[in-house]
Amino acid sequence: MILESNGGSDARTTYGTSQACECCYIVSTIVVWLEVRSRSPNRQADGVGGSRVVGGGSLCIGGTKVVVVGRMVLVDLVLLVVMNKEVVQSRHRRFHRPGRLAPHYKSKGPAPRPISSNVKSDGNPLLVLPIAKAMDNANGLRFRRIPRQSFSTSIKLDPPLDENLEQWPHLNELVQSYGSEWVKDDYKYGHYESIAPISFHNQIFEGPDTDIETEMHLANARRTKIEDSADEEMPSTSRHHFSEENVYESSNAKICKHFGESPLPAYEPVFDWENERLMIFGQRIPANNTSQYTSGLKIAVKVLSLTFQAGLVEPFYGTICLYNRERREKLSEDFIFRMSPAEIHDTSSSSEARCIFHLDAPSASVCLLIQLEKSATEEGGVTTSVYSRKEPVHLTEREKQKLQVWSRIMPYRESFALAIIPLFDSGVTIASGGSASPSSPLTTSMSGSNSQEGAAEPLAKITLDGKLGYSNGNSVVVEVSNLNKVKECYTEDSIQDPKRKVHKPVKGILRLEIEKLQAGIVDFEKALDHRSINSYLVDHGNRLTGAGSDGPQNVDLDSHLFDRKELDQNGSTFHRNPDVGANDFQAFDFRTTSRNEPFLQLFHCLYVYPLTVSISRKRNLFIRVELRKDDVDIRKPPPEAMHPREPGAVLQKWAHTQVAVGARVACYHDEIKVSLPAVMTTMHHLLFTFFHVDLQTKLEAPKPVVIGYASLPLSTHAQLKSEISLPIMSELVPQYLQDSGRERVNYLEDGKNVFRLRLRLCSSLYPISERIRDFFLEYDRHVLRTSPPWGSELLEAINSLKNVDSTALLQFLHPILNMLLHLIGNGGETLQVAAFRAMVNILTRVQQESVDEGERNVFLVNYVDYAFDDFGGRQPPVYPGLSTVWGSLARSKAKGYRVGPVYDDVLAMAWFFLELIVKSMALEQTRLFCDNLPMGDDVPPMQLKEGVFRCIMQLYDCLLTEVHERCKKGLGLAKYLNSSLAFFCYDLLSIIEPRQVFELVSLYLDKFSGVCQSVLHDCKLTFLQILCDHDLFVEMPGRDPSDRNYLSSVLIQEIFLTWDHDDLSMRAKAARTLVVLLCKHEFDVRYQKPEDKLYIAQLYFPLVGQILDEMPVFYNLSSIEKREVLIIVLQIIRNLDDASLIKAWQQSIARTRLFFKLLEESLSSFEHRKPDDGMLIGNSSRSTPGDKPISPKYSERLSPAINHYLSEAARQEVGPQGTPENGYFWQRVNSQLSSPSQPYSLREALAQAQSSRIGASTQALRESLHPILRQKLELWEENLSAAVSLQVLEILDKFSGTVASHTIATDYGKLDCITSIFMSVFSRNQPLVFWKALFPVINSIFELHGATLMARENDRFIKQVAFHLLRLAVFRNENIRKRAVIGLQILVRCSFSYFMQTERLRVVLTITLSELMSEVQVTQMKSDGTLEESGEACRLRKSLVEMADESRSVTILIECGLPENALVTTSERSENLWSWSEVKSLSDSLLLALDASLEHALLVSIMTVDRYAAAESFYKLAMAFAPVPDLHIMWLLHLCDAHQEMQSWAEAAQCAVAVAGVVMQALVSRNDGVWRSDHVTALCKICPMVSGEITSEASSVEVEGYGASKLTVDSAVKYLQLANKLFSQAELHHFCASILELVIPVYKSRRSYGQLAKCHTMLTNIYESILEQESSPIPYTDATYYRVGFYGGKFGKLDRKEYVYREPRDVRLGDIMEKLSRIYESRMNGTTLHVIPDSRQVKADELQNEVCYLQITAVDPVMEDEDLGSRRERIFSLSTGSVRARVFDRFLFDTPFTKNGKTQGGLEDQWKRRSVLKTEGSFPALVNRLLVIRSESLEFSPVENAIGMIETRTAALRNELEEPRSSEGDQLPRLQSLQRILQGSVAVQVNSGVLSVCTAFLSGEPATRLRSQELQQLIAALLEFMAVCKRAIRVHFRLIGEEDQEFHTQLVNGFQSLTAELSHYIPAILSEL
Repeated sequence: MILESNGGSDARTTYGTSQACECCYIVSTIVVWLEVRSRSPNRQADGVGGSRVVGGGSLCIGGTKVVVVGRMVLVDLVLLVVMNKEVVQSRHRRFHRPGRLAPHYKSKGPAPRPISSNVKSDGNPLLVLPIAKAMDNANGLRFRRIPRQSFSTSIKLDPPLDENLEQWPHLNELVQSYGSEWVKDDYKYGHYESIAPISFHNQIFEGPDTDIETEMHLANARRTKIEDSADEEMPSTSRHHFSEENVYESSNAKICKHFGESPLPAYEPVFDWENERLMIFGQRIPANNTSQYTSGLKIAVKVLSLTFQAGLVEPFYGTICLYNRERREKLSEDFIFRMSPAEIHDTSSSSEARCIFHLDAPSASVCLLIQLEKSATEEGGVTTSVYSRKEPVHLTEREKQKLQVWSRIMPYRESFALAIIPLFDSGVTIASGGSASPSSPLTTSMSGSNSQEGAAEPLAKITLDGKLGYSNGNSVVVEVSNLNKVKECYTEDSIQDPKRKVHKPVKGILRLEIEKLQAGIVDFEKALDHRSINSYLVDHGNRLTGAGSDGPQNVDLDSHLFDRKELDQNGSTFHRNPDVGANDFQAFDFRTTSRNEPFLQLFHCLYVYPLTVSISRKRNLFIRVELRKDDVDIRKPPPEAMHPREPGAVLQKWAHTQVAVGARVACYHDEIKVSLPAVMTTMHHLLFTFFHVDLQTKLEAPKPVVIGYASLPLSTHAQLKSEISLPIMSELVPQYLQDSGRERVNYLEDGKNVFRLRLRLCSSLYPISERIRDFFLEYDRHVLRTSPPWGSELLEAINSLKNVDSTALLQFLHPILNMLLHLIGNGGETLQVAAFRAMVNILTRVQQESVDEGERNVFLVNYVDYAFDDFGGRQPPVYPGLSTVWGSLARSKAKGYRVGPVYDDVLAMAWFFLELIVKSMALEQTRLFCDNLPMGDDVPPMQLKEGVFRCIMQLYDCLLTEVHERCKKGLGLAKYLNSSLAFFCYDLLSIIEPRQVFELVSLYLDKFSGVCQSVLHDCKLTFLQILCDHDLFVEMPGRDPSDRNYLSSVLIQEIFLTWDHDDLSMRAKAARTLVVLLCKHEFDVRYQKPEDKLYIAQLYFPLVGQILDEMPVFYNLSSIEKREVLIIVLQIIRNLDDASLIKAWQQSIARTRLFFKLLEESLSSFEHRKPDDGMLIGNSSRSTPGDKPISPKYSERLSPAINHYLSEAARQEVGPQGTPENGYFWQRVNSQLSSPSQPYSLREALAQAQSSRIGASTQALRESLHPILRQKLELWEENLSAAVSLQVLEILDKFSGTVASHTIATDYGKLDCITSIFMSVFSRNQPLVFWKALFPVINSIFELHGATLMARENDRFIKQVAFHLLRLAVFRNENIRKRAVIGLQILVRCSFSYFMQTERLRVVLTITLSELMSEVQVTQMKSDGTLEESGEACRLRKSLVEMADESRSVTILIECGLPENALVTTSERSENLWSWSEVKSLSDSLLLALDASLEHALLVSIMTVDRYAAAESFYKLAMAFAPVPDLHIMWLLHLCDAHQEMQSWAEAAQCAVAVAGVVMQALVSRNDGVWRSDHVTALCKICPMVSGEITSEASSVEVEGYGASKLTVDSAVKYLQLANKLFSQAELHHFCASILELVIPVYKSRRSYGQLAKCHTMLTNIYESILEQESSPIPYTDATYYRVGFYGGKFGKLDRKEYVYREPRDVRLGDIMEKLSRIYESRMNGTTLHVIPDSRQVKADELQNEVCYLQITAVDPVMEDEDLGSRRERIFSLSTGSVRARVFDRFLFDTPFTKNGKTQGGLEDQWKRRSVLKTEGSFPALVNRLLVIRSESLEFSPVENAIGMIETRTAALRNELEEPRSSEGDQLPRLQSLQRILQGSVAVQVNSGVLSVCTAFLSGEPATRLRSQELQQLIAALLEFMAVCKRAIRVHFRLIGEEDQEFHTQLVNGFQSLTAELSHYIPAILSEL
């Protein structure tokens, strides 16, 4: 493709050699633009402004060739070299910093990048700004020339400028004022180029159960696939920013690698320098040089075609103007067009011309008035009726020929048709620059008028094809199909006459294209060739040397027009939609002359409107108009002053009206435009000649005949707006204007005034006001020195200006001000004062009377900013005179003289005078250095002369005094004056020597020193805000050559003072000021290199020192101000060098601590919380009435500016729908985001409701935001939190390395700075990027300072770190979880390194795991309602396993960015101390605790039902956390409480004993008590669990509530006493005795005799209770025991396991069956539960799978020395005497069975199986049930059963007989027990027991089966039984009294009867007994 330039050689000439570097820069920008545009998928075949992209080729700019091939752009190597060299050379600093090595570059133009955040643009951003601004200040000068935009191509200033204006100085001033270019100061309002907008990435904040990172990777992978497939179909539109930022980032990466991004961009994500400046009180707002020619609405009308039904065979002429139907007023001049038939080749045809009309605002009464003309109709020829015939008949060839011939010979025209087209709907609202409706620039329905007017029917909205300038999409093609034919002549006034006769419509169509154009000067400015004043002075240097030596310069509009055409060729590249083309006709807007606005253009013409001529006979009359200078020579041709009626022709000598055919009263609607002379004399007049023309062709073409003449002197009539009537002279005679000549003239119609006409004067040279004309006249006399020296007439004229009409004053404002300034600059003192006072009066009137209500009137701003040129160097500068006259007035006021009320006006307008002074200085500075300034250099500062500077100092001092005094009185003017003074200093910094300005600043600060009253302090802050906003603020020098930036030091001092101010608003303002300033530096494209950022940080670093010195000032700030201060501190520290930081850390330990306190505050203030936390931390529900917030608080962490931004966005979102100009914000996303369930309007209503609520919560406000806004807000907050955390981590890493060198002041014993930051970052929500960066830092810090950090002083720190590492180990995100594993291994490594073992770390990790279990959800609900292990618990288990996994260790280390040998720990002997086995042991210990905690959590729902499981759960927890005594004790006490609720007193007592045992062991291990190891051994006999060892590490650890301080003798005694009480309740008195024996040594050592007495009393009672139990006739049992077997899958871990239950002694078998059935039936979920009724062995495999079984069997405890193989039956009461018998771990039960398959048989068939169970532990235990770990069984034959039964009874009876009794009192219990046993042995009713044995085994067949040994044993047992019974009966006889004789007799009889029976089986029994 090829880029064609229309400029040719002219373009190169315009740029000139001096701008070569800028050309290169432009080319580079175009290259980038072309590259980006080439990627655009829907790119039109557009060009760059006036250039078009066509094919392939090259572009030449500034002599450099750019070759464009396809989508590739190849630039000559020369271009790159020149660009690098020239641009860099043109960007050097104006002020050099002291001590800097590298030079700095100041940007003269923006980087070639997309448009920055503070520049708004629609369309393609790459082209609008960079190239437009590339022209600025190529030579480092501050001014640029802007050609004025002319409003009409048809205005010529000849003949006025042919005259010599030297004798008319006021005209010279007027011409200069209107004709000279604008002079704009580009530095005045600051020039700020920001880097490309920072792009933020979503930060991933993971929770324990989220893995957003993986989800995003998957989503990105899917999106990439979709994009890849899409990319194959369309070009790439990726947003690779070609910006300086990227270049700097790449260079920064090599110099300074930061952990993360700067927090400032995320804190201020929508920083807009322009908006922030607007917040400053009194801020100067730049006004565009908007004139009446570019404001409001612009409408372009183009005539496309004219067609007739009969055919177009002759040329037609027409005019179009804007017309107001209501006021019956023409709004614009006529646009003339001509339409010729195709066969007539007419070069003047205007089908391509376009007319541009200007409107203030749309109105329904505004319309287009279209009037058509044609050649006057030939008498007898073809009439105009052919165009209105109804039948569609075309003209015959003869008719066509006649018409064509006649049109060639008839030059005069007549009216043909007219049409009125309304432009706007009737319902349109008037809004400046608005549109009629949201969808169309004019109206969508361009509705046609009634039948009386032309009808306009819209076709469609179309865009023009291929014409870039017209393709706004706003054009409408209108067909005017109802042209009203006219038969007679008419005036424009008669059109509106309701009685006007309507003729037949013309059968034809006029097609127009109507288009709305963009209004405003802004785009035009960007489009212009911004030529610097330097090039202007070089080009015109000869003319500008000396004050007016070459006389006035003739400035005519042609030169401007030439400039503009040139720009349209060369400059159109700079804007995409040039509204005004070279051929466009801009119709003059008549309201220009009546508006209250200054004239900004030179126009000087008269519009003549002949209305009627009344004569007595019918004539074909037309009028010729000409301008004459005098009436002397009639034959002399008139000057060419008449604008032609033919389009495109030059000025002519005459102008003609239409022909009024056959009329006595000829009417005309012609508009004749006359260019007037600059100086009108009394002889200038208009001459009208009246002609009659015969409309018949005879022998030759018709010739007009003169009828008469009329003359109109201009000097008397030009200003008249009313109608004028003139008589018609029959002939002309010399001197016809003079009285003598008139006497000789004859008049037609008896001298009546028969000619009526109207005039409209449009002139910016000739004022209507007589006072202004007088002033101009006296000014001329003064300048030409023709007036008396004292100039009293001039003084009068000056003073009379205050009485001038406001409209006239405003219209001639600029030239009047220029003339007054001229008088102030070089007039005498009297004239100076008079001119100054008149100027003040004029300015005040303009300020008060104009429509502008701003503090700085827009007309005055335009004058200062654009029009004022200090006479272009033709006269001396105005600032010395202005300063002198104002200063003298100010000093007079200060001395107390009366200066009148004018002084208040002077102060009110001080801004104007100060800005004039500044611009005058700057212009002089530019002129001084323009010639000898090397190319690309900045203009050096100007040194003011001593006298001038002293005068300015005095003036400044006086104004400061006014500010100070008026502020105290509360006058509003003072604050504006303060801002004006600040801007004065601001401007001077760019012009004069900065140190001179510093004297003014110092004077100000002396006046406002220290902490002032609020209003004064506010003024001071505003002053500093304005001053520090200077473009070169960073580069300012110090006040002394050796000092650094003076302004920054002043700012820091005052800001810090303000933070201690009582007024809270002052504090906020100070903080905001500094944040905005830092943002400005951070985003400034000039300061992106590391050395720049370092320099800025060093400038502000003293502020950090002040904060550390006065921390109470910081703590007294509100949370918002604190965040502002913290972000400032972080930004400063981020860019600071290490040396400065180390120096700050070397001051003192306390100061270093405070430094890190600030970092902790940062982490706290900017922590990212989940959105739902906003309800907790948001605003209070109701604000105080006096403290109503300015804008709602959407964010608690971002900048306050964000709240304003979001409230504005929300307001725009819910605002009225309309065009983007009307502020409709979310129109594009509306359709995508609204959903049927929640319409968009509902959210809008919610947003309005939330915004209107006072004190709405932060969360509610956020919810009311648009989803995209809310997403942005969260994105910013995430990035801010991440950046702050990473910044703090980076500082911590630097600090750690510095600490290792022992060169700073900190607590080396604890390193509390490091530990506090670690604990702070771990305890907060952090993003994934932070966790990835954290662990290499942890590794480094622990390598350097592990010994200190692992010391006992830092136990709390280690515990916190361990806790958070375990917390991270449960995260679902693998990256975080792996790093947590690494962190744990780092702790283990340090433990090995510094302690050679891990016991202490085991304690810490166990403690933290316990705490973690209360925070982590270890269970989750299944679908069936039951609980299961959660994902967190699974991941924690996985992490603990991986911690000890040697095989994966290296892989994880590498994945996490750590070296492979990170876990290698070496000692002094250089051996690796790491032991994987020990790590495995540690891991297993933690896993045990995890499993116990998990099991406990799973049982929560059934704990109240299944007390046994609950107790076991507490027991497992106690065992799992045994390494930590405190936790061990805690869970044991929980278990104790649970047992007490169950009334399991023995078990509860055992728990208390275990607790006491833990304490005793700890005390014995550290020799810190009265006990010894034998006491512990004694305790172990009561509770065997106490035997577990407790290490000294565990017992002596002291970590935040877990420590040895709780393990005291008193606590042990307390728990022993509790155990004693509980054992007493369990009636296990023998345990009580043992416990008291352990308590007594304590009281002995303390000599607590009272306690000893109590103990011995208790011992007495205990032993008595033991005796009572033993002497009871009924054997005492403390409990019952049951074996329970579980069979069934629903039992889970209990399946196929057996337990022995210890129950209270009153619980029977039925009770426990019922209890267990109730417990487990509730957990079966419908599964059948079956209780096996017997105690036989269960074969589990043979049971039904769908049924659960319980087998419950009563069992007996087994004594330690009991013979389990004995065949005797067991009687438990026989062994109650032994204390040891109360501790059981073996149990048995007997089960009878037969071997013949029968369920039951006789004694001879009944076998017995004895089952012995061994439990895991002994009863009483810590739990109610113990697992059976071993089971054995013995079988006894029937005879052995029988022998055993008999021997059991014998032993029981013998035991009773042989037991000794201590006293007679024991006889009664002995008798009772003896009677009981005898009754069961020999009573008749029970004889069947012994007899049945004899019957079964000693008779019949069974006897034959017995072995002889068995038979002998059976007989011996029977004989022994009978012998013992006989002996017992004898003893009974001795013991009984009278009452028992009968019972004794029965016993004897029974014994005898039994003996007799037995003798049948054993005959020897009789001899034995």
